[in-house]
Amino acid sequence: MADDRAFDPTTVAGVVLTPGAGADRDHRTLVALEAALAPLPVLRLDFANRERGSRGPERAEAAVPHLRERADAWADELGVDPARLVLGGRSFGGRMASMAVAQGQPAAGLLLLSYPLHPPGRPEQLRVGHLPDVRVPVLAVSGERDPFGSPDELRHHLASLAGPWELVTVPGDHSPQDPPVVAAVLGWFARPVG
Repeated sequence: MADDRAFDPTTVAGVVLTPGAGADRDHRTLVALEAALAPLPVLRLDFANRERGSRGPERAEAAVPHLRERADAWADELGVDPARLVLGGRSFGGRMASMAVAQGQPAAGLLLLSYPLHPPGRPEQLRVGHLPDVRVPVLAVSGERDPFGSPDELRHHLASLAGPWELVTVPGDHSPQDPPVVAAVLGWFARPVG
């Protein structure tokens, strides 16, 4: 059953941000978002393979449990329910966050930056099977020329989400400039409830 509740930024106690497959927690967009969202606490999280010193991409089977465990631990540190955290990230990181939420990780919302709908040039290899199980509010921000999924493709597939969602397209490709991405996220957090 769909959850039609709107995103309520007044209930958010923190934001967990994860990087793309080839990046780390210090990716420029994650750093820019942390600065822009202050004083709201932000945890920029590396996946376990990066913490061990590996530069290769993490496997979903390891990345999703790691994200869930770290989000729960951080919520405990903050003294809040994990359902008061927004989860998200760039590309692979956003996909892992969406899979964690689809598997039952509590969250106040989901932030998908440059969601990798499919590999470039391979629109038949979709990464969307879990989306109908995502029941929290979602903001997706994507470059208008992103080879991992066009705005039209994203609109079509995000429609399978069980909760409310919004897609904001910005100039650029899979790595759009930070100011419009940050503006879209801040706009989501500033939106009045009701």
